[in-house]
Amino acid sequence: MKRILVVANETVAGKPLIDAVRARAAGEAVDVHVISPQNQPRHGYVIYESMVRDAAENRLKMTLALLREAGVEADGEVMDPDPYAAVMDALGEADYDEIIISTHPETRSGWLREGLVDRVRRAAHRPVEHVVVDLDTERDDVKRTLVVANRTVASSKLLDVLRRKAQQEPRRFIVICPADTNGDGSGSGDAAERLAHTLKELEDAGLDAIGQVVDPDPYTAIQNALQFYAPDDIVISTFPDTRSGWLRGDLIGRVEASTGKPVEHVVSEEEA
Repeated sequence: MKRILVVANETVAGKPLIDAVRARAAGEAVDVHVISPQNQPRHGYVIYESMVRDAAENRLKMTLALLREAGVEADGEVMDPDPYAAVMDALGEADYDEIIISTHPETRSGWLREGLVDRVRRAAHRPVEHVVVDLDTERDDVKRTLVVANRTVASSKLLDVLRRKAQQEPRRFIVICPADTNGDGSGSGDAAERLAHTLKELEDAGLDAIGQVVDPDPYTAIQNALQFYAPDDIVISTFPDTRSGWLRGDLIGRVEASTGKPVEHVVSEEEA
């Protein structure tokens, strides 16, 4: 059985990478192991390590699901933020017949600027394929919707909107719930419980969703989610303007102006 090591971070769920792995599996048995080095968010002054790792694990989870849909069984793990060190660690733990490294195009890829592919080729002494994933143009057949909510995250109105979107076309939902401002970056149990309830509701409705408690500032959380998950559109759920600090801070307008992506605003009176 051929053993393949796949190395990817922000591009880990990109269609060209999935296609490259699927091509290797055509006509022969393969054992695929995906490693996803963590990366640092570009936004926010305080970096919450647990949130960075959660985002990497979510991206990895999406990739393994996509590989299963393509008929390829795979496992994976989140690794050292240094991609070269992560590859060397993986090679030290198991023997692989070949390596696939997925990056952004050259103009956007820090890995390419650091010469990662050439460094791995020199050190690994086995075939290394470089797959370029342009997340702006190489979209899979399933739209990715970023869902942003805090106290209204489990509202029936928001869930109805997400069900409607899923009925219109295939969707994957990334639900982010800004942490309550308790000062330690981990989010309160309440935020995690609200998110877990929402994910269970979506699962029960047959919808494909992952979720994460994120930076307490919703604008910063959205900017980082754009980097981590490359969504196609955004749904933001708030209380009415008389109760919503997000609306008083013009969150919807700021997100529309900064992202250039479709933004749908859901207003709910319900609190989870």
